[in-house]
Amino acid sequence: MKKKPDWSQIVKESAVLAPIDRISEVLFGLIMVLTFTGAISVGTDAREDVRELLWAALGCNLAWGLVDAIMYLMNLIIERGHALSVIQKIHSSRKTENSRQILKDELSPTLSTLIRDQELDHLVGKIKEIPEPGIRLLLTGHDLRAGLQIFLLVFLCTLPIALPFAFIEELELAIRVSNGIALVMLFWGGYLLAQYAGFRKILTAVIYAGIGVLLVALTMALGG
Repeated sequence: MKKKPDWSQIVKESAVLAPIDRISEVLFGLIMVLTFTGAISVGTDAREDVRELLWAALGCNLAWGLVDAIMYLMNLIIERGHALSVIQKIHSSRKTENSRQILKDELSPTLSTLIRDQELDHLVGKIKEIPEPGIRLLLTGHDLRAGLQIFLLVFLCTLPIALPFAFIEELELAIRVSNGIALVMLFWGGYLLAQYAGFRKILTAVIYAGIGVLLVALTMALGG
């Protein structure tokens, strides 16, 4: 006998970060720290000032990682609260037409025009098999681990770019090594995205790295 789906299992399965989410988090962190290392190249040559800027970069990305992780968890709560309310509406609906319309409103416009009423009714039946949870447990330990993953992605991606300034005495060489590492990371991020999306890998990687450099330049020009 096939086991009925459980709400806690559905919640757990929906918390996994997609590849595009992971790579995007790294891009955000790279842009943040590159605005600081870019300021080093144009604004200072004193080792003390460089150290202060690096601490500021790490502190900024520490704060950004926390904000990003917390916003991720808050979005999960909102999305799951809405999903739970939809399930409850379908459970309480007595008319097939009403249940069908509730589900159809949750679909994208394109999909809602393609799916047939019989298919909607089948999905409604599957949803009604899901027992309604007695307690609204909208966050799990799995979600908290995903939030921690986001924090680490944003924060740890700054370290390879900042480390040259800590170990290389010659400032100009440290800047070049740091920028080279950043370009490699941007290129690799674009390559992975192209692999995920089925695009041309090298071309997409070059475009991705170029967009990252332009975003950093724009952020610095706007005072970021």
